[in-house]
Amino acid sequence: QVQLVESGGGLVQPGGSLRLSCSASVFSAGYYAIAWFRQVPGKERERVSCIHSHDGSTYYADSVKGRFTISNTNARGTVDLQMDSLRLEDTAVYFCAADRSSCFVPKMQYWGKGVTVTVSS
Repeated sequence: QVQLVESGGGLVQPGGSLRLSCSASVFSAGYYAIAWFRQVPGKERERVSCIHSHDGSTYYADSVKGRFTISNTNARGTVDLQMDSLRLEDTAVYFCAADRSSCFVPKMQYWGKGVTVTVSS
């Protein structure tokens, strides 16, 4: 059973930065697609970014392109999401998810419990 553990959430002012980390020992052991999703109460979960560990290819939602960067550190077994130029609308619970196949499966197989990111002045 894969367990994903997120860290790095918190409160930040608009324009600030946060770095989220998702750790799982399996990341360094084989091929996984690892994604970050976010959800606001009353709205659908949004796929924010994703990376394929075997070739490093990445995906970003239009809403975060140019502001967020996903990276895979095999040595530490983590996938990080660097979030810069944060906006009020980035406030959400952020979830790490992983799947053995692709970033674009309808539902990823493994999920973390989520961390809260609050952007507020």
